Amino acid sequence: MTVADKLVLQRQRHLKWAALDRLELVLMIICGVLCFGFSLSVTADIVTRTIGYPWLWLQEVTSTLFIYAIFIGAAVATRRNDHLYLTAISESLHGRARLAVEILIRLVVLGVAFCLIWFGYINYLRGFGSFRLPSGTPIASLYAAIPLAGALVALFTVEQLVNGIRNGFDHPEPPEIDRDIPAIDTSIQTRPGL
Repeated sequence: MTVADKLVLQRQRHLKWAALDRLELVLMIICGVLCFGFSLSVTADIVTRTIGYPWLWLQEVTSTLFIYAIFIGAAVATRRNDHLYLTAISESLHGRARLAVEILIRLVVLGVAFCLIWFGYINYLRGFGSFRLPSGTPIASLYAAIPLAGALVALFTVEQLVNGIRNGFDHPEPPEIDRDIPAIDTSIQTRPGL
């Protein structure tokens, strides 16, 4: 099993297009790099402040990495049905009722995606009037993540809607493979003579 097979979730394949698997893989890698960079920049910020020589620009880097990780992560989670998805309601239903609820849920998510695109773009344009300190970078560099995430959420929601209407939303998942975990001996062993 390759790294790509581990990162691209195979659950609910009937709702996914194979053409978007590479996009999911790239977005998962980007999220991993952003989270690693965020952790590294927070650590560096703490260390530089502790030794008395703070690097003020690290706060800008940290906030940028954090914001992009959140919004790109939300988009990936939408494709994986791990976010912006109300599974408890829909999975308890079958037939036409489930189809109606699944479509309604995804239409709501699509509405949220369009709000992210529209209002995110408005904030992005307004962000050119405000600047981050100490670098002087327009705050629009942060706001760009919002319409980007909205577009990705919309793409993945349309993918699920089209495939769900064609193939049905109610497909039983194959059982997960149980991996044998060796038993651990937890008994207390005493050595003679102690």
